Amino acid sequence: MFLTLPTLLTWVRIFAIPLVVGIFYLPYFDGPMRNLIATVLFVAVALTDWLDGWLARKLNQTSAFGAFLDPVADKFLICAALLILLQLDRVNALIAFVIIGREIAISALREWMAQIGASGSVAVHMVGKVKTAVQMVAIPFLLYDGSLFGVIDTRIWGTGLIYLAAVLTVWSMVYYLRKALPEIRAKVR
Repeated sequence: MFLTLPTLLTWVRIFAIPLVVGIFYLPYFDGPMRNLIATVLFVAVALTDWLDGWLARKLNQTSAFGAFLDPVADKFLICAALLILLQLDRVNALIAFVIIGREIAISALREWMAQIGASGSVAVHMVGKVKTAVQMVAIPFLLYDGSLFGVIDTRIWGTGLIYLAAVLTVWSMVYYLRKALPEIRAKVR
């Protein structure tokens, strides 16, 4: 099931990432307009994550390839956004490092656990889902970098949420490592 509708949406998410990044390099838009366009694009692209999963289940088009590609697209989107935010000085380098580093480490852990037949021990957990949700709210706030509805300072809220996401990132990484530890010990001996 390489080209199902859910998988095509995942591919759209991957191919849209350069658009989100590219907005900050085009000379056609000023700061606030650039921020707004990047925010709207990010939110639209992020929503396809929910939509492709829902469609895959609804249309009974889940596949091993889709299960592989979906988290890869998410990680590309998050990492690209964090690198742009880092360049714009809207996110702390340590926070970006923690979030990106965790994504790499847990992806490697999941791959290794799958190779040894223990992928169930690092299956997605609620703390990982909450971490992702918090990131997906924090990043658009930081991309927008202004006053929302004249009331919400998105830089303040986005910064608070990205720090919370970093805490949840570490928490989820510790959780997954602890779940995998018995399998790791059994294979290392």
